[in-house]
Amino acid sequence: MLTGIEKIKERKQSGPPLAVLTAYDYPTARLLDEAGVDLLLVGDSLGMVVLGLPDTTGVTMADMLHHTRAVARAKTRAPVIGDLPYHAYDTPQEALKNARLLMEAGADAVKLEGGVSMIPQVRAIVGAGIPFVGHIGMLPQSVVEEGGYKKKGRTEEAARLLMEDAIALDEAGACAIVLESMMPEVAAAITRRICACTIGIGAGTETDGQVLVTPDLLGSFPWFRPPFAKPHADVAAETLRAVREYVAEVQA
Repeated sequence: MLTGIEKIKERKQSGPPLAVLTAYDYPTARLLDEAGVDLLLVGDSLGMVVLGLPDTTGVTMADMLHHTRAVARAKTRAPVIGDLPYHAYDTPQEALKNARLLMEAGADAVKLEGGVSMIPQVRAIVGAGIPFVGHIGMLPQSVVEEGGYKKKGRTEEAARLLMEDAIALDEAGACAIVLESMMPEVAAAITRRICACTIGIGAGTETDGQVLVTPDLLGSFPWFRPPFAKPHADVAAETLRAVREYVAEVQA
């Protein structure tokens, strides 16, 4: 019997596209679930938008377990994907151990970054019956090594390597693959080629779904917003207004 997360493959053929958002706490997860989001991602992006870190590399397994438990308490419908953080999957054994911890915390699937080089880790996870989501293209956990956030797939060779990564993850049993910050034509070609659902972020519109960091969608993190993220609200401005009004009332 297929689980909720495994059923997402059906959406590749039947549609509609998957709508995915990040969640890091109980009230946000509950609101996103009630609003009809298809998947909730407890992303290690929490390092920046929740914990105030400069990038995702400082996020620990303890952080991910803490926030996954909070999100899982709110879930009633949308499956939860938990990120394996930096250095939590250096070996297949470590990947499986930490994937099991995320599942025990309430995740329905786990995600790690990388393609061909991570196949032994992916096989260990999938072989244990844990639903797996891949992540290729721009890899936030590699941003320090690469010297910044860079669009992927600009050359023929780079596009070929991305396709190899996607095919390898697909054949290893990924039910979905996040395609981050890559040339739209490359993401479209990958989407046509593989069986797993593709979930784009800064990768054009021709994928099987889209994911955004929820604070970017809500405008609640005004200090940085990636160029591809279209805000649908201005929660930061409304928060400032409400708090200033409160302060004025108290101090009047």
